[in-house]
Amino acid sequence: MTDKTALTPSTHTTPPAKFSHGVRKGNILQVAGQVGFLPAEEGKSPTPAGSTLREQTLQTLANVKAVLEEGGAGWDDAMMIRVYLTDTGHFAEMNEIYNQYFEEQGLTAPPAARTTVYVGLPAGLLVEIDVLAVLG
Repeated sequence: MTDKTALTPSTHTTPPAKFSHGVRKGNILQVAGQVGFLPAEEGKSPTPAGSTLREQTLQTLANVKAVLEEGGAGWDDAMMIRVYLTDTGHFAEMNEIYNQYFEEQGLTAPPAARTTVYVGLPAGLLVEIDVLAVLG
């Protein structure tokens, strides 16, 4: 049986409950829902990257990427991306930010599948993203 490994990049705080930022078992890596918090600073509470959808989406994608890399993966390994938005009016803008981000990543694999849903998030947070990746 393959061991399960919890993933917490140095840029992330300890999760506020009993969950991991990411988990890898064999060639499967699941990134937990990430939000647009700036990299962790000792002694400081998590702080959003800014108040705009752009700032938070780009930071959220950076946070997801950090967990993927901690587990030995990258965006080319992503099979499924789930985006959670707090406002249906943000869908078009988020797609523009998302498309530009992935164009700049220079990926060689076909894009991952994606689902977008609308949820409530803690005050001030506009977007959350999780990813399922398969390595090799």
